[in-house]
Amino acid sequence: MKKYIYPKLLVVLAIVLTVTSCQKDWLTETNPNLISTDNFWRDTKDLQTGLTAVYKAFSSSQNHALIQELARTDLAWANGFQRPSNTNPYYLQIFTNAETPINNKWAANYTTIFRANQVILAAERIIPTLTVAADIELANKIVAQARFLRGFHYFNLYHSFNEGKLPIFENVPVNETDFYKPLETAETVKNFFLADLQFAAKNLPPTWPGKEKGRVTAGAAEALIGQTYLYENNFVEAAPYFKRVIENYGYKLMPNIGSNFTTMDELNDESILEISYATGYTDNYNNYDWRDVASTAGLQLQFTGVSGTYFGAVAANWLIKEYRNDPMDTQDERNYTIDKTTGNKRLRKFSLRTSWSVALVDDIDMPYYLRAETGQAANFNVNMTCFWRKHTNWDITRGENILSPGRVRSGINERLIRLAGIHLQYAECLIEMGQVDEALVQINKVRRRSGLQLLGLVGTGEFPTNDHDNITYTVETLRKHLRYKEYPLELSAEGYGCERNVDLRRWGIKKQRFQELAARRYYAQHYVVKDEITGNNVTRWQSIVTEVAPTDPLANPAWNEFQEAAKNYNEAAHAYFPLPNGEIITNPRLYENVIN
Repeated sequence: MKKYIYPKLLVVLAIVLTVTSCQKDWLTETNPNLISTDNFWRDTKDLQTGLTAVYKAFSSSQNHALIQELARTDLAWANGFQRPSNTNPYYLQIFTNAETPINNKWAANYTTIFRANQVILAAERIIPTLTVAADIELANKIVAQARFLRGFHYFNLYHSFNEGKLPIFENVPVNETDFYKPLETAETVKNFFLADLQFAAKNLPPTWPGKEKGRVTAGAAEALIGQTYLYENNFVEAAPYFKRVIENYGYKLMPNIGSNFTTMDELNDESILEISYATGYTDNYNNYDWRDVASTAGLQLQFTGVSGTYFGAVAANWLIKEYRNDPMDTQDERNYTIDKTTGNKRLRKFSLRTSWSVALVDDIDMPYYLRAETGQAANFNVNMTCFWRKHTNWDITRGENILSPGRVRSGINERLIRLAGIHLQYAECLIEMGQVDEALVQINKVRRRSGLQLLGLVGTGEFPTNDHDNITYTVETLRKHLRYKEYPLELSAEGYGCERNVDLRRWGIKKQRFQELAARRYYAQHYVVKDEITGNNVTRWQSIVTEVAPTDPLANPAWNEFQEAAKNYNEAAHAYFPLPNGEIITNPRLYENVIN
């Protein structure tokens, strides 16, 4: 064969050399077999493909750094194998701009922004060429979604980094220098993403039909605009947005709060902004590779109490105490169950909100990882007294490693914004505007959904026959209740990550909060549970947390939290994440503008 091939190759080579000697322009011709920006962005199909890539970037858990964001607040004892020892830099308030999660969060958000810009700019070129009304409508909806997603990620960066001073990208980089942008003022950044969200609110539909459900909506855009004003303590501007979200979009509180935390009832009537996840994987990746699916990539493992797990986020002691004491409405039949031993009707041990949100060792009414009682399933030992149920598959499997052998997948959708949170944020606006009675209405809607005792005088409000705490609330007392009970008990460990830090920061109380919590002392009692297989008694050592006075003998040796945070927290260094060192090192134009 070679004797026939070689002469032919010599002929072809001679032709090529002849053509090359006469014309060298062929070197710059586009290869028709390769996809490029010159031959890809041509029609609405290409825009849809590009938008899918934006949604894929939107789904990355690195956009939110939920574990680290929790650890830097008052909600969590960060991570480790045994409490109370802790070396987590976020919990200790000693993180720097070299931390990998900080760099990853920055990069992930800007990746989504970059992809959104590609779609937006391509659509601007394509839309004028379209002649079919349906194509024009589709393209405009694609632009609105891309601008929402760009706006959301700038919103996320703005509230997370560098006091909101960020580089702004509104074009697609072409040359290397285009990748370098200077910092803009926080006001400029805010106005930029608000313009995107306002455009989205006007041009997105309130809902999407069928398989399109789960796309971003006008209601989500209005919710983010309202939150932007709320986070500035601009309650007068924020309130109308929250009111419209509550009244104009058809959202409803789900009858069961648990519908918002598990794989059941995903994309439900309460959901305003949600990321859809799946557990499947394609043939070209192995079972231990998360890149082929939108994956929570380990969140379920860092929240679960299953034995052998590295605990990424565990509720702080004060929060556990609040969950344990969440008062129930005795008029609500959902709060009663049949005692397994006596066969008599009795009140549940913990509220529905508590049992669906967290796993407590002595919760005998709620299963955990398909065991009849919570304490039978988890490693409640050595002061590990509570685990969040949120983000975990406790209701459908006996172990996360059974459901996902690669330990990287979870099919649980991440609810970034839900109606209950908007009710509470609207209530905060009403409180700060002096409208206490109207604020109680909003809070009690949320509480009644979970069968909780309502706030206010007996016989008053929207539900006068339900149990009330019979307290006359003032602006100050209701504000305190909202901050330290309602917000954390309803919304802890949820959302896009930075909400609690933003709240503590804008209330101006973060260091004070750490100092207050550092003064508290705790003692953990043992609990005995029957082994599900043998029926023998098993002791869960130091598994029920109790707060005690500092002088109480049980507080010696002292078990406390947030001592290091109270000492180390510095508003200038820790109120926001710093600019990542990766950006500082690689961006020569970063400080080109002088920003005070």
